[in-house]
Amino acid sequence: MTALSIGLVGPLPPPSGGMANQTLQLAALLRGEGIEVVTVQVNAPYRPAWTGRIKGLRAVARLLPYLACLWRTAGSVQVFHVMANSGWSWHLFAAPAIWIARLRGKPVVVNYRGGEADDFLARARRWVAPSMERADAVIVPSGFLETVFGKYGLATQVVPNIVSLERFSSAREVQAGTGPRLLVARNLEPIYDNASALRAFALVRERHADATLVIAGSGPLRAELEGLAAELGVAQAVTFTGRVDNAAMAALYRNADVMLNPSLVDNMPNSVLESLACGVPVVSTNVGGVPYLVEDGRTALLVPPRAPEAMATAVLRLAAEPALAASLREAGLRQVQSYTWASVRPRLLAVYQHVLASRAGTTAVSQP
Repeated sequence: MTALSIGLVGPLPPPSGGMANQTLQLAALLRGEGIEVVTVQVNAPYRPAWTGRIKGLRAVARLLPYLACLWRTAGSVQVFHVMANSGWSWHLFAAPAIWIARLRGKPVVVNYRGGEADDFLARARRWVAPSMERADAVIVPSGFLETVFGKYGLATQVVPNIVSLERFSSAREVQAGTGPRLLVARNLEPIYDNASALRAFALVRERHADATLVIAGSGPLRAELEGLAAELGVAQAVTFTGRVDNAAMAALYRNADVMLNPSLVDNMPNSVLESLACGVPVVSTNVGGVPYLVEDGRTALLVPPRAPEAMATAVLRLAAEPALAASLREAGLRQVQSYTWASVRPRLLAVYQHVLASRAGTTAVSQP
């Protein structure tokens, strides 16, 4: 893979989020392999800044420079790697990247990551398919999305998300004599159902009056969730951190006893991978790609969505059964080895190699 150059199209922090963090991390890892990476940022700052405050104008102000950057980058790299999601993100950013790369004669790897893919494809397949069919490869991070795409006759390959065991390690900070320290690491948006986590926490507090909850993330529902915490009588035990960058998240995991993932829609949540890497037991809703990532009773405890009573019961079980918590912790640490760069690297580089060889009309040589 020497002298390879990649145009990596996707969001970058800030704000931190699953796809933005994965884009940033992947760029660094590929550069560490000696691969040239040119990033094309889909969420670049508005220039001039005032254009971002005017609805309608802000879309044009971001889209036109983005298209120009795509065109320039496609002329200088060998492969486009496009981080893709559902909804308008697909239509405004992923689809143009595919078509521009094709116009410039460059192979395209679409890295589709949206947990809402089933609903999106059901509604918009006829608009999505023409672009998707022009990709040289479609990779997804989980068997869940592989199944969803297969349902619509679209072939994919699984290349998992990557977790850094250098940043997220199992050196947890244990505090004796304290109640359960719970952590939610999802943004404050409706699909992540932080309200159910708050309600579950209130039930836990009935048994453990010194339990605490940290909600790490930003989003439009913060005031509503703060109000709910007050209404439930737990506001004094809940910390809303606001936006936390990826580097600072490791300290929050180290200070947690249980990570709650209350989401209603999910694919392969980085927060679950990071929790496993930090040795933090996970209680998650059993939705989307989560059961493809963890196994109930072995690497996590899974509960139905919108079921705060079940989530609270799982937390209380972990508090009452330290042997179970230790078992989940140890199994999670083993499981997460499958998501290191050393494990994912050969699969991703093989995809690049294959699309380049296919375009050249040759048979791919052996995997690096």
